[in-house]
Amino acid sequence: MTEATPQDRIRRHLTVRGAVQGVGFRPFVYTLAEEHGLTGWVTNDADGVRTEVEGPAASVDAFTDAIGTRAPPLAVVASVEPRPVPVRNDGSGFTIRPSASSGTGRTLIPPDTATCEACLGELADPADRRHRHPFITCTHCGPRFTVVTGLPYDRPRTTMAGFSMCPDCAREYADPADRRFHAQPIACPACGPRLTLRRGPGDPDIRHDEDALAEARRLLAEGAVVAVKGIGGYHLACDAGDPAAVRTLRKRKNRGGKPFAVLADSLETVRRLAHVDDAERALLTGPRKPVVLLRRRASAAPEVASGVAPGSPDLGVMLPYTPLHRLLLGLPGDPPGPSVLVLTSGNRSGEPIVTDDGEALARLDGLADAWLGHDRPIHVPCDDSVVRICAGAELPVRRSRGYAPLPLALPLPVLPVLAVGGDLKNTFCAADDRYAWLSAHVGDMDDLATLTAFEKATEHLTDLTTVTPRLLVADRHPGYRSTQWARRAAQARGLPLRQVQHHHAHVASTMAEHGLDGTAPVIGIAFDGTGYGDDGAVWGGEVLVADYDGFRRFAHLRYVPLPGGDAAVRNPYRMALSHLRAAGLPWSAGLPCTAIAPPGERRLLERQLERGLNCVPTSSMGRLFDAVSSLAGVCHRVEYEAEAAMRLEDAALQAPDDLDDDGRERAYGFILRTEPGAEAGAEAPAEPGTEPGPDAGGQSAPLTADPSPVLAAAAADILAGVPAPVVARRFHRAVTGLVRDVCAAARRRTGIATVALTGGVFCNALLTEGCSAGLEEDGFTVLRHRKVPPNDGGLALGQLMVAARTKE
Repeated sequence: MTEATPQDRIRRHLTVRGAVQGVGFRPFVYTLAEEHGLTGWVTNDADGVRTEVEGPAASVDAFTDAIGTRAPPLAVVASVEPRPVPVRNDGSGFTIRPSASSGTGRTLIPPDTATCEACLGELADPADRRHRHPFITCTHCGPRFTVVTGLPYDRPRTTMAGFSMCPDCAREYADPADRRFHAQPIACPACGPRLTLRRGPGDPDIRHDEDALAEARRLLAEGAVVAVKGIGGYHLACDAGDPAAVRTLRKRKNRGGKPFAVLADSLETVRRLAHVDDAERALLTGPRKPVVLLRRRASAAPEVASGVAPGSPDLGVMLPYTPLHRLLLGLPGDPPGPSVLVLTSGNRSGEPIVTDDGEALARLDGLADAWLGHDRPIHVPCDDSVVRICAGAELPVRRSRGYAPLPLALPLPVLPVLAVGGDLKNTFCAADDRYAWLSAHVGDMDDLATLTAFEKATEHLTDLTTVTPRLLVADRHPGYRSTQWARRAAQARGLPLRQVQHHHAHVASTMAEHGLDGTAPVIGIAFDGTGYGDDGAVWGGEVLVADYDGFRRFAHLRYVPLPGGDAAVRNPYRMALSHLRAAGLPWSAGLPCTAIAPPGERRLLERQLERGLNCVPTSSMGRLFDAVSSLAGVCHRVEYEAEAAMRLEDAALQAPDDLDDDGRERAYGFILRTEPGAEAGAEAPAEPGTEPGPDAGGQSAPLTADPSPVLAAAAADILAGVPAPVVARRFHRAVTGLVRDVCAAARRRTGIATVALTGGVFCNALLTEGCSAGLEEDGFTVLRHRKVPPNDGGLALGQLMVAARTKE
């Protein structure tokens, strides 16, 4: 066979896989083919995008090279697979064919994307026909994941199917030169969704469109709480600068002191509220526009009341990511209104975000004063993502809108699997071969509504990804609702169920996102609040030598009793008193944790600890943070998860310079020791396939990190009048020092020089930055979370890597 010359006419079929539907990929291919003078066609199907091009060999080659490198901004090209096909010499130009439903592969649906600059310009332009249109969108922005009902991605398979295009929109949709060429959610005021504003379920005076928007803005300016329907669900909004409105929303939602996120009208406003570096600015203004946790400025800005984020070192801020948000904050010439809104998930405490209009009127009754809705259905709920910049890199706290359902590439192939995650901050993960799809944030699995939302979301994601699980994976905690659901589902479907230890999954999650193939183990520092241990204790201060095949517990925080279980979690002073007693320290009357505990409760607690009644042992680092927070007088009772630790971090950030005579930062110190079998909850015999792990050192008993010296020094400082911020800072440095010491010990015994930092405690930026810098100074390679959260929101990725890997 003779090789083709550049002048020879050839025809080539290409299959493009990845996030290539709903992002203007077919129009891009059409324009690219026209640019190179090629004939042929392009279509969507269940595999992705298929195209055939014909023309001179050099032009076809140039087209093939460009299709993966010049893709539209929202596209993610995973692969381009070319194959030769017979030349047709039809000379019929290039066409976009209707989507085909056949195909055995899978395509990737893009996430919802913030309104682009071009659409924002049209929104504010009185001469544009989409001026002030709350649903303006194009091929480069707008809803995707939350409106898709099936594949391939075309308008009939979205929640826009019920809106017929007007002649103007149809013309734009069919024009290859138009920015809205084949933009599936395309609409305008003449043919698109409509706004409505109601004052309650039975309100006869329903306002529409501009009247609805104007009334919503007026209500917000007057201090009302308005339920606003967004892309992935309802929000509850109020004027962030109105203390009374903030108090009202907090009380109605039973939110306690948990911080609210805010929506600001501009980057300039954000800069008045918080410190913003270049990386944070890029997140705020980029196409995802998540909630970004920023360090608050010391001087309070009038746009945000003190009650928005009490006791938090950070303020969660986002910029408008939908046209409706932009309109709510006002365009030039609009009547004055709030420049910053509280924007929090539209739900009751513990329930999932509301997406259905009828449910919103019922479930948000008593929370909202008015409902600003519209008639475009939301097919799948999707909360706002929350991220921060830590040590110069992105750290996801909640991975949801703007990120889900983009896949994560896996370092090793896996069976078709569904991993269900944990019970707090639940996300689940579907995976097959070398891709994993992490779900949007589901929430805490503590009520029927969340379990129902979880089940619907698993069906939707597995349908979109065409993953038919052959294996289910869950946490080992027997009481987790996610584990119980997986057990029932496995029985009903006749599938095997694997259960993975909580902290092993955390470490495996870190390894997977960094592309480690598991041939070399890592030192995993897994610090969190609660995880079911293999010995029945509550783990959470763990140092594991681990790979995907197994782990060995190299070290852990010394066990102390968790008196009353959840009662100790809700009341950090109970953990402080438990830690003091375990350290042999008196409950001095001058200590804040002693003073806050009622005398009767102190006596009962002392007897409870003496007798070990309802006192499961715990090695939790999260509970140690709680204990020190109360010991220092920072936080004694919590209203939301990790509140005491967050307040302790805030205090530490306020500490002045604290140097010893040699110019070194003062810090408390742990003691590392080996005490095999000497503590409550000593390890049970290893489960098959779990231990011994990959530690070459052969150590049989884990080291224990004893916090007694830390507690003794902190208590002495407090009794001597040392300010709480100084105590908090010295404690943070103590934990950083512990991490460096235990990693050095692990390297000496195993030769391992790679450390994974994981678990919810590493959402603490001060701690993460200190540990990372110290370990890197010590010559370690440090793996930190950058793609999935370090908390339980990233757990499912690690579960499936431990349980579902296949041989190459």
